[in-house]
Amino acid sequence: MQTFVRVVESGSISAAAEEMNQSSQLTGKQLRSLEQNLGIKLISRTTRTQSLTDSGLLFYERAKIILAEMEEAETLISETQAIPRGNLRISAPITFGSQLLASKLPEYLKQNPEVSLELCLSNRTVDLVEERFDAVFRTGELPDSQLLARALTPYQMVICAAPAYLEMAGSPSVPQDLMQHQCLIFTHTSMRTEWKFEGPDGHVSIPVTGRFKTDNSEALLAAALAGLGIIMQPYPLMSADIAAGRLVRILPEYVVPGRPVHVLYAQDRRMTPRLRSFIDFCITHFSE
Repeated sequence: MQTFVRVVESGSISAAAEEMNQSSQLTGKQLRSLEQNLGIKLISRTTRTQSLTDSGLLFYERAKIILAEMEEAETLISETQAIPRGNLRISAPITFGSQLLASKLPEYLKQNPEVSLELCLSNRTVDLVEERFDAVFRTGELPDSQLLARALTPYQMVICAAPAYLEMAGSPSVPQDLMQHQCLIFTHTSMRTEWKFEGPDGHVSIPVTGRFKTDNSEALLAAALAGLGIIMQPYPLMSADIAAGRLVRILPEYVVPGRPVHVLYAQDRRMTPRLRSFIDFCITHFSE
């Protein structure tokens, strides 16, 4: 097929043979073999001229498309095997980015010394395409979008309070008791109005209220440590304070459902070696 296209575009078998650095005899043999396999005459040849037959013209137009697609496929394969290099621009929610992702990025950069990385932390929903991000992390349920998503391990959530608060207000024994407590409200998600649990009697959803609200997990943690109320946040954010006794886990018979975590990227964006290496790294380090 490549020989046929070269013969058509160069104007003769001898010119095509010279371009391909092979003999005219081999080029002519390849062309005749193609015509025999197809069972049609592609080129009408005389000693002075050549011209495409009607079938040859149809085959030529299609062959050019097929060869171009083959070349693109080969290029994509070679790129996946190439060394990752260049700049990656990544967005992540503040708590996930600072508590989990940031601690793993030095390992990724060590594995890929020709990649540089810019990490932007924000709880707002960024526009991946308009803001020129290569990949973004999202927690919670995903809305419908044109982005491709890879699921990661759900975020483990826990509910805690400072010993001083529990001494003053008492410790809830069932989720319904939370309606009589000061709950520290994280305004960024659905947890601003209700907290969900899985317990001995199945699923429970409890409306929550409190005097302190914020969209920043670290500020919420500071309020909990000061004894202002009960906090529900990801375990990595509070693990050190739990281990040190500054926070106490409550409602041990009830499990807080994990929050889904995904890494997303644009489906029409070319999968460069650096983006592929980063997605693979995330799947390895943040998947069950």
